[in-house]
Amino acid sequence: MRRTGTTRRRALGASGAAAVALLTGACAEDAAPHGGEGPGAGGRNAPKADPARIETALRTRAAQARRSLLAHYDAVAAAHPDVAERLKPMREAVARQADVLRTEGAGAQAKPGGRLPSPPPVDSGRKDALKALAAAERRIADEHSAALVEAPPELARLLASVAAAGAAHAYLLIEGDRT
Repeated sequence: MRRTGTTRRRALGASGAAAVALLTGACAEDAAPHGGEGPGAGGRNAPKADPARIETALRTRAAQARRSLLAHYDAVAAAHPDVAERLKPMREAVARQADVLRTEGAGAQAKPGGRLPSPPPVDSGRKDALKALAAAERRIADEHSAALVEAPPELARLLASVAAAGAAHAYLLIEGDRT
C-alpha cells in the first residue's frame, strides 16, 4: 500500500527545487552588462556598493542566524534529553554551516568557535519545543532565501543550499515527531 501525503523524499525534492529556482533568479540579475539597462544594471546613475562589504555583511548576518539556531538546538536538547540523539545530525549540520559562513569569502576575518548567543526559552513539552525549533529553522531559511537577491553568485549558491537544508530540517523536526 502506498503512503499518501508528504514524504521525506518529496519534501527534500521540493526544497531542492525551490533552492534552484531562487538561485537561478539571483544569478539572472547579474546578466545585464554594467552601465546598461536591465534587471542587473542598477541604472546608469546608481551608486556602486562595495561587493566585498556587501558579501561580508550578508555572511555575518547569516552566520549569526545559524549560531543563534545552534544555541536553540542546544537548549532543546538540554531540556529534552530524549530527543538529543535525533537532533544531533541537524545540530552538527547547523554548526558546519555557521563555520563555513563565518570563515569563507572575501573579507572574512572571523574565526570559527566562540560563545553562542543566548537561546530563547524552551517549552516544557517536547512536541511544542520541537515545533518552536522548526519555526526558527523556517524563519531563518526564509531570511537566507531573501538575502539571495543581494548576494554575489557564489554566496547566493551557499545561502540557497543552507536555506534548503533549513527547510528540510524544519520538515524533519515536525514529521519525525509523527513517526
